[in-house]
Amino acid sequence: MDWSFVHKAWEKWACLSVGSSGEPLKAALLINYDPTGPSRLLSTIAEQEGLKADPIEMTRFVDFIQQNELQTGSFIIGSKEYMVTSIHENWFCARCMNTLQPAGEGAIVMQTKAFILVALYEGSIGSASRAMLSVDQLAWQLGRRNL
Repeated sequence: MDWSFVHKAWEKWACLSVGSSGEPLKAALLINYDPTGPSRLLSTIAEQEGLKADPIEMTRFVDFIQQNELQTGSFIIGSKEYMVTSIHENWFCARCMNTLQPAGEGAIVMQTKAFILVALYEGSIGSASRAMLSVDQLAWQLGRRNL
């Protein structure tokens, strides 16, 4: 694993994509994840921006994905509960069920060979489109290195 490349790619991407108003994402997480690896290897938070994720909570989130409960369950990140709204080959979208934002909040979760990328955004369709574009850019960079 080329951690130096992953960290540099994350830093460059997060600087342009996560944070203050006008950026497509309000927060993002990169979780180290290899579904083909030995079960004793736990997923860890490799990078995060815009929130302080709880490792135990992220373990439950990874379990949610591994158990393939996407169509029937919900997951929690921070104080927000999300319900999956659309499932695709290597990614899915979810909407926040307990948001106070008038336009709503959502999450895009994309899996690469070695990572799960979680991107949180505020807003509706336009915001989701911008968030997806941003997520896809980082996933493409990681994919170039087969990560």
